[in-house]
Amino acid sequence: MEPKKIYKYKKVLSNPSRWEVVLKEIRTLVDMALTSPLQDDSINQAPLEIVSKLLSENTNLTTQEHENIIVAIAPLLENNHPPPDLCEFFCKHCRERPRSMVVIEVFTPVVQRILKHNMDFGKCPRLRLFTQEYILALNELNAGMEVVKKFIQSMHGPTGHCPHPRVLPNLVAVCLAAIYSCYEEFINSRDNSPSLKEIRNGCQQPCDRKPTLPLRLLHPSPDLVSQEATLSEPRLKSVVVASSEVHVEVERTSTAKPALTASTGNDSEPNLIDCLMVSPACGTMSIELGPQAGRTLGCHVEILKLLSDYDDWRPSLASLLQPIPFPKEALAHEKFTKELKYVIQRFAEDPRQEVHSCLLSVRAGKDGWFQLYSPGGVACDDDGELFASMVHILMGSCYKTKKFLLSLAENKLGPCMLLALRGNQTMAEILCLMLEYNIIDNKDTQLQIISTLESTDVGKRMYEQLCDRQRELKELQRKGGPTRLTLPSKSTDADLARLLSSGSFGNLENLSLAFTNVTSACAEHLIKLPSLKQLNLWSTQFGDAGLRLLSEHLTMLQVLNLCETPVTDAGLLALSSMKSLCSLNMNSTKLSADTYEDLKAKLPNLKEVDVRYTEAW
Repeated sequence: MEPKKIYKYKKVLSNPSRWEVVLKEIRTLVDMALTSPLQDDSINQAPLEIVSKLLSENTNLTTQEHENIIVAIAPLLENNHPPPDLCEFFCKHCRERPRSMVVIEVFTPVVQRILKHNMDFGKCPRLRLFTQEYILALNELNAGMEVVKKFIQSMHGPTGHCPHPRVLPNLVAVCLAAIYSCYEEFINSRDNSPSLKEIRNGCQQPCDRKPTLPLRLLHPSPDLVSQEATLSEPRLKSVVVASSEVHVEVERTSTAKPALTASTGNDSEPNLIDCLMVSPACGTMSIELGPQAGRTLGCHVEILKLLSDYDDWRPSLASLLQPIPFPKEALAHEKFTKELKYVIQRFAEDPRQEVHSCLLSVRAGKDGWFQLYSPGGVACDDDGELFASMVHILMGSCYKTKKFLLSLAENKLGPCMLLALRGNQTMAEILCLMLEYNIIDNKDTQLQIISTLESTDVGKRMYEQLCDRQRELKELQRKGGPTRLTLPSKSTDADLARLLSSGSFGNLENLSLAFTNVTSACAEHLIKLPSLKQLNLWSTQFGDAGLRLLSEHLTMLQVLNLCETPVTDAGLLALSSMKSLCSLNMNSTKLSADTYEDLKAKLPNLKEVDVRYTEAW
């Protein structure tokens, strides 16, 4: 019976004569769908498709007729996504009448349902476009962003954890698409434009690229260049490229000088530290968007800022933004990067490694937020304050490894010394560690670092502590003391530090910390034991950060027991540089089969391995 009724309504509505009659038929059709005892999605979807087709074939309706039809079909939208043509109709209404009460009363629950339940905007991009137009309509109300903020709050919910896992990725997808649309006309009009990397490197090939828009030469300005630049490259002058929506000013030069390159150690899968290799500065772009594009950009960047304020959303947001999913025009747009800086600051302030590690690039050789907001980076608009915050939080994550310090010494030593000269404690600590780990070979540079440290109270205090540590290290490494040592169970990092400061341990070859409460923090004491060959960490809280530090310093270690420790592939991969290892216990760890195969291939002396109760077992 129901299909017959639907067919009847299709026939009646296919030839509308008087719209008051059509509206009455639509209401009757909706009532029929709502009261039908049949549990079939097509019963609810069919009226929406009929109305969608009706609207697509009759584009000369008045605004009042628009609103009447929307109100009539509203009950069906509570449990059904609108079809594509209906989304187009809703978008048009949002653009033409953003202050209509229909937007708030009818569209709000529809958009909420889309954000909570949509799984893939790629299959229905008009759902995303409708959500975007709805948000822009909210922004046009008198309260503007306050209304948008309340809408975001309603989507998150009152508790500390949003109960709908699809809300955040859907909101981010809407924001990314909206931000891209702000620069789309310029991007499409310059399909032969240089990549951001080429702009940064100042190495555009004039013979390979012919501008499609008029270019105007400006005065050149000196700029830093990246590692790929060479001394023989000619200086490039600035250009201005204009389109009807976007005005872009590019300033770049290529007066290059050879840049140091950091050693990557081995050819294993790049880890977080590999991604810290900092790219030098890029050229600058000054982009002016049109009024509408400017409003769209401001609204959706503000939403990203709102999302970053929620603790439970921040890890996923950081992960989604880690690949830098914005066009190069956006990254070179001062207004955009200045507004987005708030989001990056929120990542840099978060103590969770899953959040702040997303400041780094997804792989070696590709820029991350750390590079873009470092001094000389395309997005850096301060003297390094954000850079100092990022370095401070990453110091804990990367645990002061040589590779981390080496990347800073080779690419950002100048900014580090400047910030230390201004009393920044993190940078003073960085300079001290560079001296302690012998990162700097040049004697003049070492003396300059010491002078910088002694010029401030905080630097002078840290340098004095470094000198004390060096004296203690000499005493610790002096020949003598036991060859074997076992700490009592429940011992802590502080207990180990206290014990090792009590005398000489230059002969210590076998150290057991099994069943103690030590963590990765004790690694900075373990690396000072020059003769250590056997280390037992069974059932401790020693993790990935500690393993990375051990792998750089204890290259003569032969036996390592990591049974029942919280180490993962991220830390275990670092062991591939410890070529002397002949016995390795990874029982009951988060070792994967791929990492196990990689370690076997790169540790030629490995003869005894325990991988029971792991994925590799």
